[in-house]
Amino acid sequence: AAFGPKNIIWAVAQGQQAAISIDAFCNGRDVAERPPPHVTLGSQKMGIHEWSYDNEISLEERRKVPLRDQVVALADISAEVELGFDREIGYEETQRCLNCDVQTVFTDKLCIECDACVDICPTDCITFTSNGPEADLRHRLTAPASNLEQAIYVSAALKTGRIMAKDEDVCLHCGLCAERCPTGAWDMRKFLLDMAHAGEAGRYQ
Repeated sequence: AAFGPKNIIWAVAQGQQAAISIDAFCNGRDVAERPPPHVTLGSQKMGIHEWSYDNEISLEERRKVPLRDQVVALADISAEVELGFDREIGYEETQRCLNCDVQTVFTDKLCIECDACVDICPTDCITFTSNGPEADLRHRLTAPASNLEQAIYVSAALKTGRIMAKDEDVCLHCGLCAERCPTGAWDMRKFLLDMAHAGEAGRYQ
């Protein structure tokens, strides 16, 4: 469709909307479905050298942010209460990063059900089993998923009829499953979420 003369920004935006609709159509979803206003969610496939050397988990406890003296803070309402970290402590805090923005992504069509990911997973969060009701499935995982507030990831049916179930509550995002997988059914992706702090309804009238 032609919408009349616009600038390059409009052209890029309309191309993006068309791409979203095409992807939705090819995957059997509603072509009109869109994320909430001002929210963009995307992912970027990562190469093995981007994460394989930084997947060691630090058990060092989080440091408390230094606070201004209570007498001073109460005397001046405009004074910042949290003083923040200095350069040295701030750097040390960054070393505790658990790479929460890097997710394990499973592509069921590539899986040959060799169970290599099950063998190498340090937390036993991956299970290949028959499908069933969630309550029953949670108890049949290699490590039972007892946290009902955390959804478990269940794949589509695999070639043998089994499914892959993963307990996100105990996954470390260490990437060992992606490193071990011989077919690339597991890979690591960095997700990007752009969200407006206030939508149209949050503006002053």
